[in-house]
Amino acid sequence: MLFIDSLLAALSPFTLAMNFVGVMLGMIVGALPGLGSVVAITICLPFTFGMPSVSAIALLLGVYCGSICGGSIAAVLINTPGTPQSAATAFDGYPMARAGKPGKAIGWALAASIFGGVFSCVILTFAAPQIAVFALQFGPLETCALILMGLTCISSVSANNQFKGLAMGVLGLLLACVGMSPFSAESRFTFDIFALNSGIDLVAVIVGVFALSEVLDRVERMRREARVENGTSCRVQFPSLGEWRGRMSGLVKSSLIGTFVGILPGTGAATAAFLSYGEARRSSPRRENIGKGEPDGIIAAESSNNAVTGGALVPSLALGIPGDPVTAIMLATLTIHGVTPGVRLMTENPEMVYATFAVLMLSNLLMYPSCVITTRMFSFLLRIPEQLLMGFIAVLCILGSYGSRGNLFDVFVTVFMGIAAYFMRRMEFPLPPLVIGLVLGQQFEMSIGQMMLFKGDDSWLAFVSASPIAMVLLGMAFLLLVVPQVQNYRALRAKR
Repeated sequence: MLFIDSLLAALSPFTLAMNFVGVMLGMIVGALPGLGSVVAITICLPFTFGMPSVSAIALLLGVYCGSICGGSIAAVLINTPGTPQSAATAFDGYPMARAGKPGKAIGWALAASIFGGVFSCVILTFAAPQIAVFALQFGPLETCALILMGLTCISSVSANNQFKGLAMGVLGLLLACVGMSPFSAESRFTFDIFALNSGIDLVAVIVGVFALSEVLDRVERMRREARVENGTSCRVQFPSLGEWRGRMSGLVKSSLIGTFVGILPGTGAATAAFLSYGEARRSSPRRENIGKGEPDGIIAAESSNNAVTGGALVPSLALGIPGDPVTAIMLATLTIHGVTPGVRLMTENPEMVYATFAVLMLSNLLMYPSCVITTRMFSFLLRIPEQLLMGFIAVLCILGSYGSRGNLFDVFVTVFMGIAAYFMRRMEFPLPPLVIGLVLGQQFEMSIGQMMLFKGDDSWLAFVSASPIAMVLLGMAFLLLVVPQVQNYRALRAKR
């Protein structure tokens, strides 16, 4: 009866309208490079003060889900991930669009997004208290082991040239170290440039590496080939049931990864997307095509990053621990409306908890009509002559990099990284490892520093062996790194 009442509250006309408005706004803002979930939610927050609690949560959760899914639209159409969470989607989404299937690429992304989001909602509804208890067992050591496992995907996305891939991954880790040390407050690799004390913005790097370098590459090809490519119209095309054959296991696996990563505070959807993408590169039956427009890559990235939305609410609602800025705003909204998140929330305000679950489920379902509308708004980009389109994307890159933090220096970072990535493309250096290293590098450093504090005077062997979870994760990271090398060695010997 309690669940039915909460569902009816979520389905009230005003709450449903606020949910749809939130999803639409999130979809549009998410598709614009440099903005993202936090900006959109911050814009909406003042409007929630006079709303009922359920309606306020519906608006913000709609923005949250819509922004993550919306980032895939720009990633597919113009190779410009609207949010860092969508960077992995561009690896296969954009090649599929270039092959004349932009609608199909967005259809794969949307279907995977909806499934991943709904999947995490189901897990959240039935297992939130138990999962919250398990999440408490994840300390710095376990988080470090998880990130190490994520870094192994550098090897999988660099199959053609392991050395260049590892070099780009190391470069990404070094870029993550630029700025003030989180423990000693000392400046590192700043070269006496004050603006670098705050570190290198992830959005500025992603926009430069993927979008601006693509603009330079396309301009160079237009000059060389002396022709203009005109795009075609774009409408969302859902994959047929037959096309899902052999892909459901990867869809479920990626959704599980996203839900699990979302539960861990401080990880985020970008980490989940790269973890799932790396796993798809290793285990997909069509792994040789991943990176060339293969749906398995889109499925892995999009189902995982959207599954994070449900997982992230577990520590937020059950423990009162925000895992990222978005969930922190959610907790603030609940507090403003007189609801105290934490261990007593399930007993003191169960109707709010179940209403939140229902609203989150509806937000994921509403992504379909919202994505259809938003895609038609953005599809005109495909009908613009390529010279004008490249100019528009370049301007969008500049505005997006500036709008991320309101820092002019980020514009220079975007331009520099775009030019550098252009020459890296020419020298056949893979770009994904650079972004993977940068995304995971900051979290990796933080977990290592915290781990050193927790270790104290204990030996490393005793410290690591005291955590079965960390030992399992480290063992999996080792196997994921070594097994492909052994397989490649056997394949070379067989050819001889």
